[in-house]
Amino acid sequence: MLSAARRRAFGRGEVVFHDGDPADALHLVVRGRFAIRIVTPLGDTVTLALRGPGESFGELAVVSDEPYRSATVESLDVGETRAIRKPDLDALRREHPHVTELLIALLADEIRATNERLVEAITVDAGRRLLRRLLDLAADAGDEPLRITQVELASLAGTSRATANRVLRAEERRGTLQLTRGQIDVLDRKQLERRAR
Repeated sequence: MLSAARRRAFGRGEVVFHDGDPADALHLVVRGRFAIRIVTPLGDTVTLALRGPGESFGELAVVSDEPYRSATVESLDVGETRAIRKPDLDALRREHPHVTELLIALLADEIRATNERLVEAITVDAGRRLLRRLLDLAADAGDEPLRITQVELASLAGTSRATANRVLRAEERRGTLQLTRGQIDVLDRKQLERRAR
């Protein structure tokens, strides 16, 4: 697949594609984080997921006949992807049928994650969802601070910025994290994990 891919570089805050753009390529993330967002009928922007190195986005463009993107994807950091256009991927699938199995595995992972988030949205309170998303991001970042705004984190957890601020400020008072503008430093993961259960 990489032999058919084209390198794409993105600056922080750069849009990869908009909802409604032509659906023409799958992106494999090499570096950086990418937010997948939609606008609700009420006009609110919701972050459905973040994708980082080793992950992908835009799979529907290469496995369905839908000609337009169903979400907007924005680079949250300086990022890089390998983009594979649908005609190139179709040719690869004809030559190497196991590529189709890889695409099915990618989509199955997406469905599994979506189902888990749906159950979580119904059964887990907003504060714990927020801490879970924070811990997910912290696991990906290692010891690096998280470069994410409270609005972005709230959107990932399916809650409001006010709730995010309340929960994060309480955790800051407990000493489990430190907040600075556009950044969160996780100081005590074990304590956060206990409260996120």
